[in-house]
Formats: sequence, C-alpha cells, structure tokens
Amino acid sequence: MTQAETTSRARVAVLFCVVTAGIVGALIGVALTATAPVPGVAQVSEVVSVSIPIVRVLLDISAVATIGLALLSVLVGYDRPKLSEPIMRIARPAGVAAALVWATTALVALILQTAEYRPGSSTLSMSDVGSYIADVGAGKALLIVAVLALLHAGLGVLALKHGEKVPAEVRVGLGLFALLPLPVTGHASNWNYHDYTMISMELHVMSAVAWTGGLGAMAVLLVGNRTLLAHALPRFSKLATLCLILGAATGLFNGLIEISLNPSLGFWEGVFTTPYGQLVLLKLLCTGVIAGLGAYTRWKLMPRIIRHNRTALAAWATLELTVMGLAFGFAVVLTRAPVVPTT
Repeated sequence: MTQAETTSRARVAVLFCVVTAGIVGALIGVALTATAPVPGVAQVSEVVSVSIPIVRVLLDISAVATIGLALLSVLVGYDRPKLSEPIMRIARPAGVAAALVWATTALVALILQTAEYRPGSSTLSMSDVGSYIADVGAGKALLIVAVLALLHAGLGVLALKHGEKVPAEVRVGLGLFALLPLPVTGHASNWNYHDYTMISMELHVMSAVAWTGGLGAMAVLLVGNRTLLAHALPRFSKLATLCLILGAATGLFNGLIEISLNPSLGFWEGVFTTPYGQLVLLKLLCTGVIAGLGAYTRWKLMPRIIRHNRTALAAWATLELTVMGLAFGFAVVLTRAPVVPTT
C-alpha cells in the first residue's frame, strides 16, 4: 500500500469516526428525551423527529470542517509556501465542499423543521416553508446560515484561483459569523438573563467549533508533514487551551442557568431527573475526557513533535475528535430538550 493510500484511508477513518459519534450522540439524546404521545394532539412523524437531530449534527460537523480547513492556513503560516501549498491545494477544495454540505444541511433542516411545525400536514409546499421562515426564528436562522455558507463556498472558489490573496482570516471570520444565528433561537432566547446568556452561548459555539475544526484539519492533513506539524501544533495548542476554558465555562453556565430558572424543579432534581440535566452531565463528561486527551497531546506528544519525532498523534487526535463528535450529538438534542422531569 502506498503512502498516499494510507493517508487517504486515515482521512476517511477520522471523518467516519466523527460523523458516527455525532449521530450516536444525537440518537442517545433522542432516546433520553422521548415522550409518550398525548391523546388528541397531532404527533410529529418519528422519521422527522429522528432526522432533525441527525441532520443538525451533519450541519455542525460540516461547519466544523469548513472553519477548520480555513483555519489551517493561519496555523501553518504564510512564510513557507513551498511546504504549505501542497497541503492547501487539498484543504481549499475540501473547504468548498464542506461549505456546500453546510448550506445543504441547513436547507434540509429547514424543510424538516417546517414539517415538525406542521405535524398534521401530509405534504409540504414552498409556501409552508416560507410561512415557517416568516413566523419562526429558527427558520430565519437556518436560511441565513445557508446563505452565509454559500457565500463562504464562493470565497473558497476564489481562493482556489487566487490562493492566499483571498485571506484565510476572512474565511475564518465569515465562518464564525455564520455560526451565530442558530444559537439565539434556542433556550436562551426566552431567559431573563438574555444578554448574558446570548454572549455565553455564542462564545460556547465558536470556541467548540474552532477547537474541533483546528484539531480535525491538522489530524487529517498535517500528520504526514512533520515540519508543518511542528510549527502549527504549538500555535493550535494556545488556541485550544483558550477554547477549552471558554467552552467549559460557558457550557456549564448555560446549562446550570437553564435548570435553575425552572420554578417547578429543585436544582439537583433538574440536574439528575430531567433529560436536559442528564445531557448536560454527558456533555460535561465528554469535556473532561477531551481535556485529558488534550493535556496528553500538549505535555507528552507535542515536545516530541517539535523535535520532528514520530508520534501516535493521528490515533490520539482521532480519539479526541470522536469524543468531540459525541459531544456535538448531545449538544444538538440539548438545544431542543425541555427542562422537565422524566416520567
């Protein structure tokens, strides 16, 4: 087997692990939050109910890939084009493809959520989708995300032709901006602490995506280039540390505030007896595992990588990304889970 074939299989393995873990996390969340049908009330199709979190996971993963591939150019730097250009010639078209998937999954999610909004309808029309966009904040958010993702793909096409004359920082900034519409349509939009929770939620999403995307891009494209990896990993390590702190703090803040503001539940009852609280605990567990894996990479592997020694970074990064995918699956359902006790 050639080196190129080995590298290609490793890339497919990383993507497979992350996507599978994300879907598994979403399905676990769906199982935790499932409720018995209410007599006399129109029920949403089970296919729609399960498809929404799965599509939202794919939306999140494609957003992670889009931003991570754009961020890779910043991590490797611009001062050694002979080394970095062969990598970026792979990263740029992959970034365009990821952005197109991001836009497509946003539109599919829009259609599915329209079906959820109209549970008694056997068919959907464009006017139904238009009404959902006009009446529901989540509809507007998904449409904006789709448009921004398509704009990102357009910038990516320009980067294919002109290279770094289309600054990677612009692509990263646009990608992060495209993350902002969806979180404001979740639980936090109805909280009394609206301003604080909005800022916290946006920081949580951006830090999680930047952290996961940067690690994924390096694990997929840089593990075979020790020189670029030795340059990029220390820079990413600083970003990852900041993202870990922000992600853990804001995620815990958002979850605990949501639980504490439910007047019908005690705090500990809300944490342990509601699907929402259980998902918060599962996400917290994932964060602890990810922090441990990141610490091992930082303190054990990175000194050897800086010396250009061979390491098992690909395996450790794949494991960390798999846990991240699981956390993304939990997070998708968490944004839709009610803070009510299980029955």
